[in-house]
Amino acid sequence: MTNGDEGAPADSDASDSDSAPGPGADPDPDLDPLIADLLDGEHRALARTITKIENRSAGYRELVSQLHAHTGDADVIGITGSPGAGKSTLVDKLAATYREAGLTVGVIAIDPASPFTGGAVLGDRIRMASNVGDMDVFFRSMSARGTLGGLSTATTDAVKALDAFGKDKVIVETVGAGQNEVDIVRTADTVVVLVPPGSGDDVQMLKAGILEIADLFVVNKADLDGADRTVSELREMLQLRDGEAGTGGHHGFEETTVDAGSERTGESSDTTPDAPGVEPWDPPIVETVANRGEGIDDLIAAMDDHRAYLVESGQLESKARTRYAEEIRTLLREDTRELLAEEIDARGGLDEHVDAVLRRETDPYAVAEAVLEPLADCVAERRERD
Repeated sequence: MTNGDEGAPADSDASDSDSAPGPGADPDPDLDPLIADLLDGEHRALARTITKIENRSAGYRELVSQLHAHTGDADVIGITGSPGAGKSTLVDKLAATYREAGLTVGVIAIDPASPFTGGAVLGDRIRMASNVGDMDVFFRSMSARGTLGGLSTATTDAVKALDAFGKDKVIVETVGAGQNEVDIVRTADTVVVLVPPGSGDDVQMLKAGILEIADLFVVNKADLDGADRTVSELREMLQLRDGEAGTGGHHGFEETTVDAGSERTGESSDTTPDAPGVEPWDPPIVETVANRGEGIDDLIAAMDDHRAYLVESGQLESKARTRYAEEIRTLLREDTRELLAEEIDARGGLDEHVDAVLRRETDPYAVAEAVLEPLADCVAERRERD
């Protein structure tokens, strides 16, 4: 396993200009040497690129822009669920199984953000014991940066780096913040939601939102008491949701449970029709015992089925369009916020306006309108010229 921080100190900017593209690198003179090394398969360059992305170092946007043309091949998998469900163990076993099949893997583990540094609180923990020493498993802990859904713009950019590097599978393991853990759907092609057995409260919580983002459910630790009940509750919730939606199934498979170590059952007889007639995907429920590696093959097979569905139905391209549209909106919001902050600072800050609001001479809405007025005028003038 390659640790994302190995050989990649955050303050190593000075050596970037000394990097030279490897023998297989893009000869484009405009290509940043660090990106050239990354595209040439150098893990150190990948680690340093992600460090710059996470730290939002000077020039990181140019790096991400150069990566974009080389993306689009990786299968991005999101693993989420309540704390204690066994996400890290499952990710470890998934990575090991993919490596046995000859695939390369990148893992981004989103950890809670430190209130002091903004970095990942658990970023130095050992999480991928089965893959230590494997250079084709790249692991990186990243901070949630305080985002409600547990992801940040930096995560999306880091996924691009792993994709451009050539990783076959990119796995994003999220914090596990319950119903707010929904941003993963904007990054991953396939979203897997873990639910521990005997967790009635957790299953009820799924009704609040996370139920809708799952492409597959995994009842991990299926050897413990309560696993059967949890599977039954999940099945009932899915059937209730489908009934309320007036459909016979959410996603193209009949409702099915896959026991750890057993053959898959319950597949629809027609899972590969032409795109206009593709049946909607119905999220299966897979049982695993991750610490023993049981059910991992069944889970991978179910994820492969979902990938096939996305391709056949045209949803893979549709998801990509939605993802890029949301990414552009996010960047616009961030850039606009920074532009407004600069404008406010240039005009002496908000203190005078706040004092006026306290004296009831004006109100927050009027202040916001006054601050935005010169920018709005500039935009209007530009629109008229164009």
